Amino acid sequence: MRVIATGVRHEIEIARSRFVCTVARTGTVDAASAVIERVRRAGPDASHHCTALRIGGPTALTARSADDGEPAGTAGVPMLEVLARRELTDVVAVVSRWFGGTRLGAGGLVRAYSGVLSEALDVAGTLRRVRHRELLLAVPHDRAGRLEHDLRHSPYRLRDVAHGADVTLTVAVAEADLAGFGAWLATRTGGAVDALDAGPCELYLP
Repeated sequence: MRVIATGVRHEIEIARSRFVCTVARTGTVDAASAVIERVRRAGPDASHHCTALRIGGPTALTARSADDGEPAGTAGVPMLEVLARRELTDVVAVVSRWFGGTRLGAGGLVRAYSGVLSEALDVAGTLRRVRHRELLLAVPHDRAGRLEHDLRHSPYRLRDVAHGADVTLTVAVAEADLAGFGAWLATRTGGAVDALDAGPCELYLP
């Protein structure tokens, strides 16, 4: 699944109605609700604040939308469909509308709400959310420098270097690459260094 690279605020005008879209990356429903409330407070004179959110992973995904007074199915649902088509997660979108006096009809509203969100997402860009494992490597001081150098020039991600009785290198390895990393580590160390699994982590990659 993908996440937005950065939060954005994007505005369009259609038939004198202003549509202002705010998108933000959020990890929980509570955080998404806080973004929605912040946008509402910032625009109390808006006619509508329509929302859509997708939070979580493929096996536990929360998806919600709200039309906030627009005709049913003309705002929140089209926005949610845009997020789903782009396979985005951990995202909340709020489109605030200031009514300009001209009714757009159901089709016009669907195009306006989905369109401003699509444009906002184009501006925000996306990253891949990839599940990794954090691995701890305890390495004698006389070997640590070489292994650290090799890791920095490898496909794997060196996240931390801690000095103690040994040097502990923390490496993030994509779950799909664990077998390959084990072979890589054995080749570089002659099998003298074991990797301790410290648990899962999520990284955001281009």
